[in-house]
Amino acid sequence: MSTLEIKDLHVSIETEQGTKEILKGVSLTITSGEIHAIMGPNGSGKSTLAATIAGHPRYEVTSGSITLDGEDVLEMGVDERAQAGLFLAMQYPVEVPGVTMTNFLRTAKTALDGEAPKLRTWTKEVREAMEQLKIDADFASRNVNEGFSGGEKKRVEILQLELFKPKFAVLDETDSGLDIDALRVVSEGVNRAHEANGMGTMLITHYTRILNYIKPDHVHVFIDGRVAEHGGPELADELEEKGYDRFLAATA
Repeated sequence: MSTLEIKDLHVSIETEQGTKEILKGVSLTITSGEIHAIMGPNGSGKSTLAATIAGHPRYEVTSGSITLDGEDVLEMGVDERAQAGLFLAMQYPVEVPGVTMTNFLRTAKTALDGEAPKLRTWTKEVREAMEQLKIDADFASRNVNEGFSGGEKKRVEILQLELFKPKFAVLDETDSGLDIDALRVVSEGVNRAHEANGMGTMLITHYTRILNYIKPDHVHVFIDGRVAEHGGPELADELEEKGYDRFLAATA
């Protein structure tokens, strides 16, 4: 059993207008096997939370803490966070020209585990995962995300998730830009990783459609850099019906 704990987290960024506080005291605890949905309107701080957990240098933690099994995540480098078991599926996956998918995946797996996977076993595992995610076999020889569609990039993110087997996954709007078929395939991949590894999952989304496939245990509403309300799956249903108006009115 592992625990990712966020306590009273305050995060700021530098803008042309000066320092701007984005997160204003966020507290969340996720344990192995739990799925937490983070919902809220644009600009509420959801993606800032994801980037801060991953260690993006633009975001400055001014107070609060993030710990993984009691270890201080904020003292870790980006690579150390990955090796400790944290995984971020990015909202906008980047292209990596000159690096093939095959080389990237095996190099990353070697860095995470401290030793190279056995080639025959690894090749079989990669092939099977690509087939399940409906990724064409020739993508293995293509450069990472170069020329990929938005949906293809998201499938590759989940391919990494299944192969790297993290303790905790932060999925930053993985559903954005996906058609119905791609949404189902991607969601099935997340569910496979969740069930196979007992992974804890933080699922950041605007909409409830992905929650029809990935069932959350907990739902948290972000408004203006704070958690406005915690609840169960029924809270997502309420948001689908009524939107964020009552939370925004209370903030105003």
